[in-house]
Amino acid sequence: MPVSKETILGIVQAISPVATLHEHQSQITILVPVEDLLAVCLNLRDDEHTQFSMLVDVTVTDRATRKDRFEAIYFLRSLPLNARVRIKTIIQERSPICPSLTEIWESANWYEREAYDMYGVIFEGHPDLRRFYMPEDFADPATGEPLYPLRKDFPVMGIPGSMPLPPYPEKGHQN
Repeated sequence: MPVSKETILGIVQAISPVATLHEHQSQITILVPVEDLLAVCLNLRDDEHTQFSMLVDVTVTDRATRKDRFEAIYFLRSLPLNARVRIKTIIQERSPICPSLTEIWESANWYEREAYDMYGVIFEGHPDLRRFYMPEDFADPATGEPLYPLRKDFPVMGIPGSMPLPPYPEKGHQN
C-alpha cells in the first residue's frame, strides 16, 4: 500500500512545522527549509511508515529571476511501500550552502558533486566535494571566478578562452 500524503506530511511537520506539501498528478513534493533538510530526510528514511531508503537523484534548479535563486531537489523512493516523494529546499544565492546527505544515503555523494560542479552549490559536510565533469581550474580567464555551466547567467556559447577545445578536423573538410 502506498504511503499517504497525510502520513508523509505528519512525519515532516513533526520536525519542520513550516514545511508544505504539494501534490500534482499524484506526485508529492515537500518544501522544507534548508536548516531542517537533514533531520527531515533522516526521519523519512527511518520511519516505519515511510521507509524512503533510496535516494534516486539530486539536482539543482537555477531560478535566476527569483529572490531565492537556487532550489535543491531530492527524489526519494520507498521500495517496500512502493512510494515516491520529492523534497525541495531553497538555497540562497549569496551563500549557496546546503547540508550534504551522504551520511543518510551514500548515493548522494556523486549527485551532490555533480550539482556542485554544474551550479556551484556547496554541500556542507560532503566527504569529497570537487568538480565532477569540469576541470578543477575551470574559471573565467578575465576574473578568475569559478564557472558553473548550468547557471542561467552562463553564456550559451561558453566563455572564449575558459577551456581549450579539442581539435576539430572536420571543420576544414569539403564535400
